Amino acid sequence: MDTSWIDLPTGHPEYVDGCMQFIAFAKQGLFEGKIRCPCKNCKVDKWFPVNDVERHILFKGFYKSYRNWIFHGKGDMVQRMLGSDGGSTSEGSLGNKSGFVGRDNMGGLLRSAFSVNVPPNFPTFEAREDGEWYEEPVSYDTDVQYDDSTIEEDATYKKVLQASEEKLYEGCINFSKLSFLLHLFHLKCMHHWSIESFNMLLKLILDAFPQILDFPSSYYYSKKMIKDLGLGYEKIDACPNDCMLYWGEFLEKDKCHVCGKSRWKTTKGKKGDDVSDQGTNTCKKGVPAKVMQYFPLIPRLKRIYMSSETAENMRWHDTERLGEDDKKILRHPSDAIAWKAFDERYTDFALDPRSVRLGLASDGFNPYRLMNTTYSTWPVVLIPYNLPLWLCMKPSSFILSTLIPGKASPGNDIDVYLQPLVHELKLLWGGVEAFDAFDGVKFNLRAALLWTINDFPSYAMLSGLSTKGYNACPICMDSTPSDRFGNKIYYCSYRKWLPADHPYRRQGVKFCEKFGTNELGEAPSRPSGTDILRQQEKVEYVYGKSKAPPKKRQRGHTDNNDVQDEIVFGTKRSIFFDLVYWEHNLLRHNLDVMHIEKNVSENLLGTLLSMDKSRDNRDDREALEAWTIKTHLWLSADHNGNEYMPSASYSMSREEKERFLNVLEKLKVPDGYGSNLSSCVNMKQRELINLKSHDNHVLMQDILPVALRASNATKVIDLLARLSSFFKKLCSTSIDPDDLDGLQDGIVLTLCQLEMEFLPSFFTIMVHLLIHLVEEVKLGGPVQYR
Repeated sequence: MDTSWIDLPTGHPEYVDGCMQFIAFAKQGLFEGKIRCPCKNCKVDKWFPVNDVERHILFKGFYKSYRNWIFHGKGDMVQRMLGSDGGSTSEGSLGNKSGFVGRDNMGGLLRSAFSVNVPPNFPTFEAREDGEWYEEPVSYDTDVQYDDSTIEEDATYKKVLQASEEKLYEGCINFSKLSFLLHLFHLKCMHHWSIESFNMLLKLILDAFPQILDFPSSYYYSKKMIKDLGLGYEKIDACPNDCMLYWGEFLEKDKCHVCGKSRWKTTKGKKGDDVSDQGTNTCKKGVPAKVMQYFPLIPRLKRIYMSSETAENMRWHDTERLGEDDKKILRHPSDAIAWKAFDERYTDFALDPRSVRLGLASDGFNPYRLMNTTYSTWPVVLIPYNLPLWLCMKPSSFILSTLIPGKASPGNDIDVYLQPLVHELKLLWGGVEAFDAFDGVKFNLRAALLWTINDFPSYAMLSGLSTKGYNACPICMDSTPSDRFGNKIYYCSYRKWLPADHPYRRQGVKFCEKFGTNELGEAPSRPSGTDILRQQEKVEYVYGKSKAPPKKRQRGHTDNNDVQDEIVFGTKRSIFFDLVYWEHNLLRHNLDVMHIEKNVSENLLGTLLSMDKSRDNRDDREALEAWTIKTHLWLSADHNGNEYMPSASYSMSREEKERFLNVLEKLKVPDGYGSNLSSCVNMKQRELINLKSHDNHVLMQDILPVALRASNATKVIDLLARLSSFFKKLCSTSIDPDDLDGLQDGIVLTLCQLEMEFLPSFFTIMVHLLIHLVEEVKLGGPVQYR
């Protein structure tokens, strides 16, 4: 039967005719009014009524790998020959007639977990015109081995398979023992059940249903039953001062070779304990002072290719791309310059679409919420970018790599905890043997780290560049346009990014430039990885918190005895430079647009509403006089001699603030769009409180310009609307690269006009970073992936 129509677009007439032929053919083998759905999403794994299947394949597309229709027609050929695979249905089990137990595809789960797959020379079947089936001749290659599992793995697989085939109780058709237990664990994770509550639930279930035999009676025994399905983690002891890991050559050491701190917790000694003296206290061996949890990367990448479905998805960036006319549109990191430049430089890596491109993200959080505010953990997560658009940024696609414990941020010492990960990344650059379930062959699995994703403080930790002080911009580095304004450091001089003949360059009196200086300088260029590595290799950094804090260097310091301070713009050599390709990556560390947007929003709202985070106060007005700029905003005295701050163009009166906040308080938004902003409005104090990052996101991009216009609250509405439009366009899911130059020109002009209206104190490093965001979209693609 001709199936070439499967490759046509869904709206093509021949594709529609082919779908109708398939439906007519499939109706010959209805089972309780249903058939398996071969759409792109269901992939012959779910059962639906014929009308639903017809709608699925017409609008979602046909599963391209399913060309031999062995699951449809007069009888399910595979069920007749091999028994059913336990296909799932959203409406429950189809009964025991089909020979499977349960509503979940446990067979598929176990085959993926243990890499038990049908070899590529398995007999396939074709339907003749008379509806009968014949076996297609195949050739067998006796030299190819498809099963590389050990005896121990075989025994584990058989044990778990037996549990998946055992009914929960006699007569149960929906659950096996294993599937029911997995559902319980899923509920525990989703709803944050404690171990004690889980134990009590198990006890209640066994008391209420005595027909359930040989079922785990506690959380401990339940974990033992399902542990073989998952991938474990390693516990690696660490120095309490973050100097080193007891890993590799230091595995058997008892104390840190950097600071001399004991590996073990300090406790009061007891008689009979195996202890080593540590002053007046003792250190009990066997109880580590600090432990990192590491989740090995290589087994997890191998697991991705053990499933034929995910193995196929990992080729999406290469096999499912659009036509040449649409490829120039930025929809995915693979459309951007950095990805393409990496492929051009490392052609052997790019030739195999299965080679994995990874992003690394890290940030700290308190796992105990408010119950223990002194503790935090820093997860390190990897994102595989090979996946399709709709899977790439789903949390279920992320790979947890490391959990770093501690009472504070690890700071620059985070590199200590990244050593095992970087070691595996080096191995993966050379390649490791893996099995591809989609092709049914072994292959050389390779992976590379493209970039990191983090907020600005974490940027410094991972990059080894400074994000504080006069050279706080990691892209401008020593050319960062900054100066001290009052008691603050400000970052302006956006006229450097204007064309050389732009009139703004010679109108210094209107801008935030000391003494109204004209701007004749050029914009700094982005440094290469080689430039940064050359600088960082001059830094002598010792890991650990026990070292003495470095002396602060004053700006303009020219001590000839301290050459390093004069020429080095970095805090350490980043561990990622151990990867041979890292210095050649065009975009190594991403500026977090959401974090920048949040800070810019807080700057604006704080200044407009005169809140605590306002960037306009008496000290700032006094500093204007010292700089002899913006004379109309200098502190003045009324007829009674009382000093006051003249109104600026962005100032809002009491009535204007109340109108603006009243709009926000009464605003209704669609469900799921954002939080209830009315709960963030404090009319008594005339301010906004408890805004989260997403609240600032929707305010900045959609609500702020509308609310300001509705309340007619300030004279800079048009200017703020252009800033809002910039964020909106920047965060688009698909971007035409031809529009990015215009977007860059627009934000430069907007920042210059903001400089004309606001005080220099408004221009924090977060505002300055807006100038670099468009360039990073060109390099890395849409911001939601970065």
